[in-house]
Amino acid sequence: MKYAVKSTFLAGFMMLFASAFVSCTKDDPNDNGGSDSGLTVVDGKYHFDIWVAVDKHGGMGRDVKTIVRSVSSLDASQPAVSFVGDGTEVNATMTMESIVKDAYYYQVPVSEDRFSKYVLTDNEIVVVQEQPFEKNTYSSRKYTHAWLDDHTLVIMAADGDAEHILWTKLNADDMRILEEGTLDLPFYHEKAKAFTTSGILAYRKADNKLIYFYYEKNSASGRSAKAVDVFRTVIINPSDMTVERNTRNSVASEMAGSSYGELLQKCTFFDEAGNLYLACFSCDDAGNETESHLLRIKAGETDFDPDYDGFNKAGHKLIAIEYLGNGKVLAYARETALGTGIDDYSHYYSVIDIHAGTNEKLTSQGSELPYCGGRFSQRMVVHGGKGYIGIAPEVGNPCIYIYDSATGTVEKGVEVQEGFYFEQIRVLSDVE
Repeated sequence: MKYAVKSTFLAGFMMLFASAFVSCTKDDPNDNGGSDSGLTVVDGKYHFDIWVAVDKHGGMGRDVKTIVRSVSSLDASQPAVSFVGDGTEVNATMTMESIVKDAYYYQVPVSEDRFSKYVLTDNEIVVVQEQPFEKNTYSSRKYTHAWLDDHTLVIMAADGDAEHILWTKLNADDMRILEEGTLDLPFYHEKAKAFTTSGILAYRKADNKLIYFYYEKNSASGRSAKAVDVFRTVIINPSDMTVERNTRNSVASEMAGSSYGELLQKCTFFDEAGNLYLACFSCDDAGNETESHLLRIKAGETDFDPDYDGFNKAGHKLIAIEYLGNGKVLAYARETALGTGIDDYSHYYSVIDIHAGTNEKLTSQGSELPYCGGRFSQRMVVHGGKGYIGIAPEVGNPCIYIYDSATGTVEKGVEVQEGFYFEQIRVLSDVE
């Protein structure tokens, strides 16, 4: 396939883009089990993309200079990941908020006029395919998605006035628009005038249902808009996108990461039994967040299990989750007493056991991992039974720690050059 180079980039240097060889099998992102983030590894060849910002932490619509570098390994034996004169500058074309599958990044880019499919390689953003908008239009960063199969991608978001929920089905191979339309979804609350920007979407393969989480607001005017009620759960038939059921939940107020639809951080997963889990939180009457939850919809059900909460820790906010398999969840959370700002060193990693009901902070060589600055984005990734987590400590270089799910041990991995703001890790298969 011939690719077209779309942007200008740092010149004279090549990214480290070597291959690591492991014994892997194809993972189906819709198999309702503990897959490796939907990654299909071809001949054992994959790599990690490390994203850093130059001037301040990115995410949540922050426009900052962002550099990406690909490395074949995150083990401690590797030299520190350097970004001086190396890496791909992406922020003029791409946002940090992406859908990642196999070798590709999918997103609505900065231009906000198309759907794009990219590869990052050799200090370039390589355009694989692009599809201009037709009927429905979307903003960069603000949409949710689900894969119906390896080739069919569903994008959903509120329209410009946030009075309707738009949907578009794409053929991910060539980015053709297959179908598009608007959900038949009325406002339920008497004070509702707008829908949440993106919401959260999941696909349950077992019974061929899309499950959409959203809430209603009193206006569409950004930060001044307030939720008028707790979030709702919508069951959608993906064949014709008809709404089959709409239920008001009775457990929590809002979903984690709902404005950015899991483009920055994951807040859902399916376990091996087909149960769907959602990170969310509750608010008091003034709209202040009071506690986080990890809720569950049992396989085949359409509403939350009222007797289950996998994260019930007062004073802590659950930000992102990654399923490791075998009942273990890698979690990124905030200890609110230590600060709620994006740059506060109040964020930490833990492992939740969804069966035993435990939640333990990660330790290495007998000490808890340092608290991190940086609230948003996919700062961790799961692959091959291991969790790769990025630490942005108050003292010292950013670095990667590696959690072995089989043994429960944590080892320090590669360091990242000091002076940059660590943002996210992605794992992708190599392009042949």
